[in-house]
Amino acid sequence: MLMLYNTLTRQKEVFTPIQAGQVRLYVCGMTVYDLCHLGHARVLVVFDMIYRYLQAAGYQVTYIRNITDIDDKIIRRALENNEPWQTLTARYIQAMREDAAALNVLPPGAEPRATEHIPAIIAMIRRLIDKGHAYPAENGDVYYQVSSFANYGRLSGKTTADLQAGARIQPGEQKQDPLDFALWKGAKPDEPTWDSPWGPGRPGWHIECSAMSTQALGDSFDIHGGGADLAFPHHENEIAQSEAATGHPFVNYWLHNGFVRINDEKMSKSLGNFFTIRDVMQTYTAEEIRYFILASHYRSPLHYADAQLTQARASLTRLYTALRDLPEVAPIGAEDQTTAFHAAMADDFNTPVALAVLFSLVRAINRARQKDLGQAAGLAATLRTLGGILGLLQQAPDDYLRNAFFVGPDVAEIEHKIAQRTAAKAAKDWATADRIRAQLAATGIVLEDNQTGTRWRHQSTT
Repeated sequence: MLMLYNTLTRQKEVFTPIQAGQVRLYVCGMTVYDLCHLGHARVLVVFDMIYRYLQAAGYQVTYIRNITDIDDKIIRRALENNEPWQTLTARYIQAMREDAAALNVLPPGAEPRATEHIPAIIAMIRRLIDKGHAYPAENGDVYYQVSSFANYGRLSGKTTADLQAGARIQPGEQKQDPLDFALWKGAKPDEPTWDSPWGPGRPGWHIECSAMSTQALGDSFDIHGGGADLAFPHHENEIAQSEAATGHPFVNYWLHNGFVRINDEKMSKSLGNFFTIRDVMQTYTAEEIRYFILASHYRSPLHYADAQLTQARASLTRLYTALRDLPEVAPIGAEDQTTAFHAAMADDFNTPVALAVLFSLVRAINRARQKDLGQAAGLAATLRTLGGILGLLQQAPDDYLRNAFFVGPDVAEIEHKIAQRTAAKAAKDWATADRIRAQLAATGIVLEDNQTGTRWRHQSTT
């Protein structure tokens, strides 16, 4: 029984899909005007984990993650760069996909772009005007009339009275009420435009997702996700637009991941306190970043610090070491750990507890190595299978354990010293062999002698 924390009801609920055995999932993706930072990485990894687990639990999942490829930030950045906005967005869409692939994020079923759905956006705006929920202004803008939607604020827990306090109509806006928001923005100099019944212009941000999600998944679907910062106003406005336009409930379960924080502040481009995924991958591997993200529950704040990423490296080192030197066989045994893993994941995707189960498997593997290598290999296969549900442990163990991100001598130098040590041992020159081991240990290289020779790995950096 899968339990989800629903932002809409502020409690855990039993997940019951609209259509048995099938899940329709929509996640707000990136606004592509810059490189993705760790906050974006968390969205990508969290909902990839959810996508993977839903599939592992036997659901057929239709996963849609949109791309916002037109908005104020994109237009402003393209003007600053003196380049076409299409060139800017194409470059950052490619960069986003490269970062997602590095993080072992599976491609969604579709990645609709706002600019490819202008007719659907215009059609939804027309329905809202026809139903009395929106109105065109003289300057070519079209606004949603918040007062026309009785349940506005239900997702975020805000009342219209609270929102009215301090609300202002900005210069150039032709709203009837400060809470109203733009569905269509009339043409302005140096901005891209599309034709519409209200004159040339471009869509507002919120209407994009309403049009794309309902076109891809229907008027009502199971799960809508995104970062906690989107709950208001973006997701609140999506509900108001979509339900007013279609007359049907929009989404049954709303899932929001917590912020990434640095020095007790939300990581964001607007605050200038962000690290891009590529910045962090200069020091840590993508799998270490993924582990770091999953080591905290998806709804909790994620505190960025080198110590946390170093711990992720140490944890992955221990997991991969348990998999090393064991033949690939079918999973056997580990029924208790498998049950515990799935129980943790079914409890609102509790990845910290699920990861703890993986370490109980490591202990079982290490005990089995002393008695029955076949049993150890079967347990290791289970470890790899469960890790795969989290998008982890899919490398060859030696590829991770010898990773170049660990500071120390290069592979050729290490292999040369191991050959020297092997020759010294063959000559019974134990002092030289011990000296070479000590030299390598001083650089973080651990040697492991076995019946077939000598293996090496990098020492965990805890």
